[in-house]
Amino acid sequence: MFFFFIKGSSSSKRYSIFPLRMLQDNGQGQQSNRWDGYIDWRNRSAIKGRHGGMLAASFILVVEVLENLAYLANASNLVLYLSRFMHFSPSSSANIVTNFMGTAFLLALLGGFLSDAYFTTYRIYIISAMTEFLGLVILTVQAQIPSLKPPVCPLVDRNVKCEKVDRGKAIMLFTGLYLVALGVGGIKGSLPPHGAEQFDEKTLHGRKQRSTFFNYYVFSLSCGALTAVTFVVWIEDNKGWQWGFGISTATILISIPIFLLGSATYRIKIPTGSPITTIFKVLAASIYHWWISSNSSNVVSNFSTSSSYTTRAREDGEYSERKAEIETLTEDLKFLNRALMTTARQPWLKSTIKQVEEVKCVLKILPIFLSTIMLNCCLAQLSTFSIQQAATMNTKVGSFKIPPASLPVFPVLFIIILAPVYNHVIIPFSQKATNTETGITHLQRIGIGLVLSVVAMAVAALVEMKRKRVAIQSGLMDSTEPLPITFFWVAMQYVLLGSADLFSLAGMMDFFFTEAPDTIKSLATALSWASLAMGYYLSSVLVALVNRITGSFRHTPWLYARNINHDHLERFYWLMCILSGLNLLHYLFWAQRYRYRSSGNENQIVNNRQMQK
Repeated sequence: MFFFFIKGSSSSKRYSIFPLRMLQDNGQGQQSNRWDGYIDWRNRSAIKGRHGGMLAASFILVVEVLENLAYLANASNLVLYLSRFMHFSPSSSANIVTNFMGTAFLLALLGGFLSDAYFTTYRIYIISAMTEFLGLVILTVQAQIPSLKPPVCPLVDRNVKCEKVDRGKAIMLFTGLYLVALGVGGIKGSLPPHGAEQFDEKTLHGRKQRSTFFNYYVFSLSCGALTAVTFVVWIEDNKGWQWGFGISTATILISIPIFLLGSATYRIKIPTGSPITTIFKVLAASIYHWWISSNSSNVVSNFSTSSSYTTRAREDGEYSERKAEIETLTEDLKFLNRALMTTARQPWLKSTIKQVEEVKCVLKILPIFLSTIMLNCCLAQLSTFSIQQAATMNTKVGSFKIPPASLPVFPVLFIIILAPVYNHVIIPFSQKATNTETGITHLQRIGIGLVLSVVAMAVAALVEMKRKRVAIQSGLMDSTEPLPITFFWVAMQYVLLGSADLFSLAGMMDFFFTEAPDTIKSLATALSWASLAMGYYLSSVLVALVNRITGSFRHTPWLYARNINHDHLERFYWLMCILSGLNLLHYLFWAQRYRYRSSGNENQIVNNRQMQK
């Protein structure tokens, strides 16, 4: 059993949690061989050469394959399960899916916060994986036992209404779904930063390895997705949903011992206490001093005009004393510089330059974060309306029938091929061409993803117009027979949005992790998933808003019919295209003005501005 104590620096008010055994180990010498601020899974000091590196990250990549398989196998096909077996309407099913996926990704913020502040990424993953396992067990039991589902409703006519799931069965369904969402959120908020923390960001080699890790993290996501949307979805459609949920349950269970196998190689960052306190203190101090200065001419205050100073983080005198890097007061967000002013009345509001600059870093990445939400709103359509489109089309390839939910196989295969090519061919070439560390900057990667999302929505609208024209001409508007048009037409929007996801997701995770202060790197990395969450929520809001507005001017809203052939999905896609274009302009405005914080990314400023020309 280990005993912990909390020690804070009087100048910075930053807190660290150190295990007693770690202090004892550090007192034995060989301090230079230890990772400062990191421990191993037994709460002992992490050792250079033994902990961290690509070997440790490899376990995380394998675990992510299994975790994403377990999650996406059901999420990608869930809209059909809800509509066909739980008898929700297409729009209700779409909203349930987007709310479920949105909640899962939004909870990544909670996982990231707890990892940074109180627990570790190591512990949060284990707790979250067990939570997801419990949720999947509930869903498996419900899918297996007929009495826990609504009566079977064989459909001959698409306009026939079936009995919906009753209250008790719905509670069981949503309990299972949101336990899965809680587990997925914790995993997404802890696993990527846990992998990124295995590399030394102070060295060029470590930063390159970290960038490689994020690229292959997306590759691992795609490998898990490939199995999910092919094998597991086929099992769900042909053998039963109880088998699909069962496979996901077994997969997430297997991932836990695989993660634990890498325990001896991990270096685990020591939690530093809640960063939210510092953020609110700096904001409160800035607002307070602004209010005082605007309402009083005689304010006894003192403002530090020094451009820089050196902070010293004092460890226990028995084992170490290290210098923190010099922090310079920047001219960005000058309003926050007021937090450095002091008054006799409110000494607790006094902030350091380091704290002010960290809060500035957080605020500067928020506009970039907000600009990515619309992209993920477009991606949400791949899990909802796009699958319903494909379900009305001819999904046969030769004599083999492809399940509609397996459509993501196209972008997944594209990502699996493109990710290694990007990392080993495109990046080295761009590095030589631009003579910079990263070649293609993080913001450029995100920008490419946003451009592709605009194109994808335009293509989706054109394809839907063609699909409905075929349905009208063939007289199959109300029939359950597949339309005489191949589902490969819908695959085009999958490929475009999948490519956008490759560029944007890896770029966002690397950008947020690199640019965030050390105290909130897990929480900042979780912003990538929070963007996905808000994109899914925005999709639900847009669907409801469009139905409300169009329903007030027409007898039938655009997206409310049980039969998608009677909806006006093409108009919705054109609306998404316009909104995505406006969002791209919004992103370019902020990206052009962003200045990179990290030393390894200083050269990215030149490339970032070249992107705007």
